[in-house]
Amino acid sequence: MLHTASVVASGRNGNPGILLQMHRVFHSIAIAGCLVVLPGTTAPPASASDPAKNSVSLTVYSSADPAGFDPRQFLEQARGGWNSVVGVPGFGLVRETRTMQIPAGTSELAFTDVAASIDPTTVSFHDLTDPATAVLDQRFEFDLVSSDKLLDRYVDRPVSALVDMQGGPLKVSGTLLAARGGSLVIQHDGAIDLVPQSTSTITLGELPGGLRTRPTLLWNLSSPAGGTHQIRLGYETGGITWRSDYNITLDAANTKADLSAWVTLLNVCGRAFDDATLKLVAGDVQRITGSMAHTKGMREQVSMMADRAPEGFQEKSFAEFHLYTLPRPIDVVQNASQQIALFPSVGGVPVEKLLVYEGAAIEWGGHGQPIDGREFGQGGNTKVDVYVRLTNDKASNLGMPLPAGKMRVFQRDEADGSLEFIGEDIIKHTPRDEKVLIRLGSAFDVVGERTQTDFKIDRARRQIVESFKIEIRNRKETPVTVLIRERLYRWNSWEITESTLPFEKVNSGAVQFTVDAAPRMVQTLTYTVRYNW
Repeated sequence: MLHTASVVASGRNGNPGILLQMHRVFHSIAIAGCLVVLPGTTAPPASASDPAKNSVSLTVYSSADPAGFDPRQFLEQARGGWNSVVGVPGFGLVRETRTMQIPAGTSELAFTDVAASIDPTTVSFHDLTDPATAVLDQRFEFDLVSSDKLLDRYVDRPVSALVDMQGGPLKVSGTLLAARGGSLVIQHDGAIDLVPQSTSTITLGELPGGLRTRPTLLWNLSSPAGGTHQIRLGYETGGITWRSDYNITLDAANTKADLSAWVTLLNVCGRAFDDATLKLVAGDVQRITGSMAHTKGMREQVSMMADRAPEGFQEKSFAEFHLYTLPRPIDVVQNASQQIALFPSVGGVPVEKLLVYEGAAIEWGGHGQPIDGREFGQGGNTKVDVYVRLTNDKASNLGMPLPAGKMRVFQRDEADGSLEFIGEDIIKHTPRDEKVLIRLGSAFDVVGERTQTDFKIDRARRQIVESFKIEIRNRKETPVTVLIRERLYRWNSWEITESTLPFEKVNSGAVQFTVDAAPRMVQTLTYTVRYNW
């Protein structure tokens, strides 16, 4: 006997579109906005597993740019029905253990609930109960049930349509020739009827072969002993990534701060992961991509997501990277972004606010010739940049490797207690005991000016002598300290011959002066540098 099935879908006018019914015991599955009703079974399938003995571990790798990556872009694509996996900057490594019934001998085993964005070439299979079990071949079926796909599979097969008419429903039965543009083309008794889907109930037969309600891995197995086996599966999937965010709240004196850290996890891989073990590995790991087969390698910033319980991270060095393990399971939601605490908020972090002036942020190019143009480097930058600096060590209540991410800085308005945003910056992967420098923006009441006061070039002696005057104008009611950084860009062999203030050599092409400017006063620095080549 032919069992009929039905799918209910909404048409453009809100009327029922397609109705697919099966007149047996039912269970229902929601797929792509339709309700698919499938026949129930009285015995568990070969892929049935014991949830109590199942486990899943998820490692998420990310090449996301902390400055530009926005998870909302991919969520909007997913809601709009677009392929939201394309362009997601990252991937996941899934390791799953299930207890399954395996027949003795050669059989086919279906492993359902895998990520829709799985890379089948990365699948690993291990029978923990009987290592002699072998995979003869495998395939991945991801052609999921939808009303359009059902109708496509029923072309040249008999269908029935109950059309909503003013005088009452009209039944049209025949062979489906096409289903396009919102209409069904049905041939019967030498005639062809065009049936609108939006006002019709379409009755089909059995669920066509090749369609799945969930992405499924199918294996042909050879197992010496049947029975209950524990199967461990591993694979790689696209459509999952992360980014980290840090929030810093400064006190009124700008000497202490509270710091909290979050990770935003994006999952559009086609599957949720319940009670998953989540890990994080921070570091730069090389991964082969399609472009590398033709030209060059690409290094991906890699991290595996993690969270930390109140007792702290379980952190250790792993290879040349850092491995963090979340000591509790977590539900990773499908088609969503979720925030997870990277570590508990810490208070009393010592910070230092810096004002830095770079009148000509130019570095020597090293092209084999000195830069001898008089006008070069005279660009008039007047902005004094504001930075906050802290040290990632235990003495500062930190001392754990910080993954690259965006740092947002706030300060409390003592008048009403509200937090006000005062700037943000991107940090790189920062090991413990390293300094973190965060640029907030430019000072409003502190201005710099750099003027070339002398320039001489003696080509016979292969020498350039150049002098500058730099002013720091403090229009505040409080004193400020400004670091003046000068790039010695004309040649790599130089000497400061005169200076009104002491200087510190930062590197082979830069020096730094410290200027203390009194309230509403102007502080002036002059210096002369000699280049020889």
